[in-house]
Amino acid sequence: MGPSEAGFLGIFIMLILLLLRMQIGIAMGLVGFFGFAYITGWGPAFGILKTVPYTTFASNDLSVIPLFILMGSFAFAAGMSEDLYRSVRTLFGNLRGGLAIATVAACACFAAISGSSLATAATLAKVAMPEMKKYNYDTALATGSIAAGGCIGILIPPSVILIIYGIITEQSIGKLFMAGFIPGILEAVFYIITIMILCRRNPALGPPGPSTTAREKFFSFLKTWQVIVLFLIVIGGIYSGIFTPTEAAGIGAFIAFLFTIFRGKMTWENFKTTLTSTASTTGMLFMIVLGAMILGYFFSVTRLPFELATMVSELPVNRYVILILILLTLLLLGCLMDSMAIVLLTVPVFYPLILQLNFEPIWFGILVVRVTEMGLITPPVGLNVFVIQGITKVPMHTIFRGVTPFLIADVAEIILLIAIPQITMFLPNLMG
Repeated sequence: MGPSEAGFLGIFIMLILLLLRMQIGIAMGLVGFFGFAYITGWGPAFGILKTVPYTTFASNDLSVIPLFILMGSFAFAAGMSEDLYRSVRTLFGNLRGGLAIATVAACACFAAISGSSLATAATLAKVAMPEMKKYNYDTALATGSIAAGGCIGILIPPSVILIIYGIITEQSIGKLFMAGFIPGILEAVFYIITIMILCRRNPALGPPGPSTTAREKFFSFLKTWQVIVLFLIVIGGIYSGIFTPTEAAGIGAFIAFLFTIFRGKMTWENFKTTLTSTASTTGMLFMIVLGAMILGYFFSVTRLPFELATMVSELPVNRYVILILILLTLLLLGCLMDSMAIVLLTVPVFYPLILQLNFEPIWFGILVVRVTEMGLITPPVGLNVFVIQGITKVPMHTIFRGVTPFLIADVAEIILLIAIPQITMFLPNLMG
């Protein structure tokens, strides 16, 4: 069996292990180690186990991940998510579907300090669902708006997945953050338009809430000043070149810590929970990264990614047809796997092909994240749906019915991003 055949066999075995519910990082690491040993011998394979963990975790680039996670954890402990929701509820709550619109808007805002879709969805499910129940919102619309809105968390900066993509492809994390900003805002706009269309067709889905005065709207908005300050310091610092992403993450985590103290929420229990959750999430992500690195060595000796890139690039079809096939593959995997695992597993395979087809790597990275986002609300896995079901106890089929219109909105936005790449590349190009 040649190296290429061994590569295909390794992919097949890994999919079997994932279907058997083995943790993704361990599955990638095992397949990578034994596959590398099969091709190069046991000595080099054990050499990888000796050097790769150290070289991977000693990388300064990876330190940005736990720092941004810590920033989001402190922001959650400080209760910023509740203030955000109350503020946008005051602004939009008197409209048809206003509370669902407020939920999506709050998700977009909280994503700017969280970077995690699951954390965003879980937070807003606890805050927004009781309000929508109170005003007799359709359960499918209520849960669907929370699940879809939570997806924005991995696109609007700071985004852990964009950091991972940048490390794998050696692209600027700062430019990736800027590239994700407009598509992330556009995603929220598409979701809001979807809610407005649904409630216009059937007003009973989202009855309007009580009206609020301009004075109430203004003072409610003022309560979000800490979120605005945190976002402007972190993202503004990266955009202007004052901070590197790692420095911005450290400063953001420290400012979020100070805000938690300032708001009187820094109890010993909160502090311990914040550090524990950050360590747990970081450990899980780092295990996946390590497994992906070992698997990457296996793929490199099989030369499978490069042979696929050459073969596909020579097909007598338009390069956009190949791009759409890649995105459809990512969408299919998103129905079965975690979005982080998809990026770590597929980007090393598809990236050489994207370069061969002369696509912009940063633009492609945003498309990858945007498509894998859809997997968070697509059956049968739909991690955001599972999180919301666990919190709200609403049946799974009801939540999946609620997210269907938002999936249609996702497809429409992705088509727009493909048709007009300048939407994605406008801010990164300004950075020079």
